Amino acid sequence: MITKGREILMLKKLLKEFKDFAMKGNVIDMAVGVIIGAAFGKVVTAVIDIFLQPLLDSLPKLEAGGTGFAGSVLSFLGVLVEFILTALVLFAIIKAVNAAKQIGKKPEAPKEKPRTCPFCCTEIAKEATRCPHCTSELPKYEPKKA
Repeated sequence: MITKGREILMLKKLLKEFKDFAMKGNVIDMAVGVIIGAAFGKVVTAVIDIFLQPLLDSLPKLEAGGTGFAGSVLSFLGVLVEFILTALVLFAIIKAVNAAKQIGKKPEAPKEKPRTCPFCCTEIAKEATRCPHCTSELPKYEPKKA
């Protein structure tokens, strides 16, 4: 039999577990992603409605929604074209955002190749005088000048 005090303790424990779960970074990140995704969907819809729909309206019309198999195929083709246009607009927007992110960034300097032992080809520290793998004496390290 569960007493009133035990019920309260169980409820507190449950609430604490839920709080710990909800406050984890990945749950919050996912919630932000869903919200941004919904807002981004509105942007894509607006771009299609404002820029692409007038172009599509100027094209000759096919009668969709007819009876039988032909009507179903035309309806499907309409949905398929809408999907492809949505994907293209989404791709263009993401490409523009990624290009804008790169503005002002300095290109990364090429990393220097690690030093290797000339005898056993094991990667070694630059300052090493002996190879830790084969114990060979190493020539003095001189960085290559570009």
